[in-house]
Amino acid sequence: MSAEALQKPTVVVPSGASIEVLRGFYAGLELAVDREWFVIGRGRGADGILADATISRAHAAIGYDAAEGFFVQDLGSTNGTLLNGERQKRGALRDGDQIQIGKLLLRVSLPGAGARR
Repeated sequence: MSAEALQKPTVVVPSGASIEVLRGFYAGLELAVDREWFVIGRGRGADGILADATISRAHAAIGYDAAEGFFVQDLGSTNGTLLNGERQKRGALRDGDQIQIGKLLLRVSLPGAGARR
């Protein structure tokens, strides 16, 4: 079997997904979620670096799966991840959902969502 056949199939992430910081030092900052696994944290290896002492180096990730859509997943952070006020290990995302990591509050914007379900 060739190396090409063993590679993971490419997932096309819908363009236009983003997260906006609503509360905390970075309030007003908007980050485009432009890949299938977008890590948020204070470490240099994060895709969305937010240098806040209340979040872990790799705190949470916004993921995309063609079958289930966008989701948030806690990455074993010290302070946990809240989705709409409830602590979550992993949860499906809808347009307008709020994610709290440490003292930062984020709002999710998803493409083509229109009115919230």
